[in-house]
Amino acid sequence: MALIEMLGFGPEGWGGVLLLAALMTVALTLAALAVGAVFGALIAAAKLSRFRTLRVLGDAYTTVFRGVPELLVIYLFYFGGSTLVTTIGQWFGADGFVGVPPFVIGALAVGMISGAYQAEVYRSAVLAVSRGELEAARSIGMPTMTMARRILIPQVLRFALPGIGNVWQLSLKDSALISVTGLAELLRASQVAAGSTHQYFTFFVVGGALYLLMTSISNRVFNHAEARVGRSFKRNFARN
Repeated sequence: MALIEMLGFGPEGWGGVLLLAALMTVALTLAALAVGAVFGALIAAAKLSRFRTLRVLGDAYTTVFRGVPELLVIYLFYFGGSTLVTTIGQWFGADGFVGVPPFVIGALAVGMISGAYQAEVYRSAVLAVSRGELEAARSIGMPTMTMARRILIPQVLRFALPGIGNVWQLSLKDSALISVTGLAELLRASQVAAGSTHQYFTFFVVGGALYLLMTSISNRVFNHAEARVGRSFKRNFARN
């Protein structure tokens, strides 16, 4: 009975705190995935460029953010970002230390790590598009933007979707590392609840169960999206 009260949503329960923390984790992962999509698309374009300098820069980005431990990247962003903002603030007359919101730091840090993986996903998806379709579009004089909108982007999204699902799962787990900045995401809330009640095993098991629940739901969403996109392409192919 005491366990139910402790995990419930009453005045003495931690259920509401853990639920809000789980929602914060999802929000942080969504923001990070969006940031990563921007950086990933730019880096993929650089790696596919005919200019050697851009290809080298793209390779350097993916090597650094895939090779350096995620926790170290978060620390560098947290302390380096706060130092930078403090310096800029002092230029405009601000006094003392100026901190950067942990959510912003988390979204940027995890997002740029995600971007390194998304870049490879997008690059592989572009290379998987049939060159014959693109050459046929050029041969009939189709404008570049129209060709990208009607041929390239839809197929890239189709081929990239499974990889993006894997990157989502990776970012969801990496979001737990943001607890070191004090953001009240799921791992941080589990730590606080465990420390307050001294029920460490219970709350870490509950936290792990919530992570498994989120990943299971995510798998179902991405599997449904892949099946839906696959059916859509089959219908379009049949019409043609």
